[in-house]
Amino acid sequence: MAKVKLRIIPLGGLGEVGKNMTVFEMGNDAIIIDTGIMFPANDMFGVDYIIPDFRYLTERKDLKIHGILYTHGHEDHVGATEHVVETFPGIPIYATPLTAGLIGVKLKEAHLEKATKINVFQAGDTIKVGPFVVESYHVCHSIPDCVGFGIVTPYGIIVHSGDYKFDNTPVDGKRTDYAKLAEFSQRGVLLLMGDSTNADQPGWTLSESVIDDAFDSVFRNAKGRIMVATFASLISRVHQVAKAAERYGRKIAVAGHSMAANVKMARELGILKIPDEMFIDLNRIGQYPSSKVCILVTGAQGEPSAVLGRLATGRHRQLDVQEGDTIVLSSHTIPGNEESVSRTINRLFQRGADVIYDPLAKVHVSGHARREEMRLLMSLTNPKYFLPIHGELKMLKAHAKLAMESGIPAENIFVFENGYVLEIDRNGVRVGERVPGGYVFVDGGGVGDIGKTIIHDREILARDGVMMVVVNVDRKTGKMVGEPEIISRGFAYLRDGQDLMETVKSAISEVLTTTQGQNGRRREKLQESLGRVLYNETRRRPMVFSVINER
Repeated sequence: MAKVKLRIIPLGGLGEVGKNMTVFEMGNDAIIIDTGIMFPANDMFGVDYIIPDFRYLTERKDLKIHGILYTHGHEDHVGATEHVVETFPGIPIYATPLTAGLIGVKLKEAHLEKATKINVFQAGDTIKVGPFVVESYHVCHSIPDCVGFGIVTPYGIIVHSGDYKFDNTPVDGKRTDYAKLAEFSQRGVLLLMGDSTNADQPGWTLSESVIDDAFDSVFRNAKGRIMVATFASLISRVHQVAKAAERYGRKIAVAGHSMAANVKMARELGILKIPDEMFIDLNRIGQYPSSKVCILVTGAQGEPSAVLGRLATGRHRQLDVQEGDTIVLSSHTIPGNEESVSRTINRLFQRGADVIYDPLAKVHVSGHARREEMRLLMSLTNPKYFLPIHGELKMLKAHAKLAMESGIPAENIFVFENGYVLEIDRNGVRVGERVPGGYVFVDGGGVGDIGKTIIHDREILARDGVMMVVVNVDRKTGKMVGEPEIISRGFAYLRDGQDLMETVKSAISEVLTTTQGQNGRRREKLQESLGRVLYNETRRRPMVFSVINER
């Protein structure tokens, strides 16, 4: 392998928050780190989530993928696992116990549990994956069992930070492995790939332990039921909620399929140590006083189909918001979800709940390092080259400037987006060609069958609506027979728009009169003419469809 060029290919996570996925390639051998999803922006109508475009891997028939290694179990790092495994069955997976459990739940629900083997390792283990030697080390984040990786190459060690922060009082007592990072430095770190999420935030990220005090205050003061909304994978937060519930004599019910499945898995693995008597069935909460009930729910990102979204609109089958309920949103709002989260909070207030969220109380802290922690990581590893990862372009740029301030030469820092290839050989490090690295939309059962054109069409429909015109014409004379049928949805209420409808009818008549004998083009010309008329009259551009029936 000493003479073979090393190629690092980020297929997700650079220039965006989410869908993290990176390929490491030596000749015809490769490994993958993480296969995550990204949540859709507000203008991506109907899209459930987005996965990386890994077309490059499917087109490289000569490439042997020896395994997928995971840093931790959050959706932006494991959410696309089922899609990758379905495409490349048989590729082994490597993950720490909790991450492996979360992935196992996903694969079982997708009926893919037999499509691959999940190999469990502990933080600190060295993993040999094909010709690659990968040394794992523990990092603190907002979920247990997180790791970073040191990838041993003929040209030096490449350190992949994963998502991390330097929390010296973590709730599970396991600090980031400073010693391993320092050891990497002594052996020679060629390249540091560092998480950039908080690169524009000064100082240090608060410890997860501050959340305990915030929860204690909530549980001490709440008179009615308490509902805590967080990510289904945030097992450490579930444990913190459980400790507060036990302290104040409350029973715990779980609402949401993914939350229930993950809690069950974590308890079976012994990661989540909560006595059986603490849990009650969701259907039995009415048998307990409101002051003795705590409910864990999904939907902290304002997802309409999740438990909290259904509670906000009164559509949940088993639960309803009661006057006096306290609802805690214990998660960071993912960029792009601000509007839906705010709308959910307002609706919960309307229903009589007291809603608590950051910054009203420290019910959530970031799991990502801030600038001073990033400086510390660079100091500990002392890399020759630096590649900022995991973040929008502004975050990557801010991280690059911080690296320069920390003494890394500007020419040794690479800032680019998904698909660019970083090539490494005995002559150094450089940016190579670009491969596909865009979005693949998942919409219901469809994966990749909708693209930018369909999303654009949905945006038009949402913004300006649609109008359909059905016209009967005489086959011999080409003249209109009777009145046209005009159907409008999301554009104008026809009963209140008589003047507009008369204008539309006039335009229809004029087009049909002037296009007699042009049956092949009449429909297109009718749509074009109506589009112009509607814009002139309303300054809106609805989608216009026409049907011309010849009789």
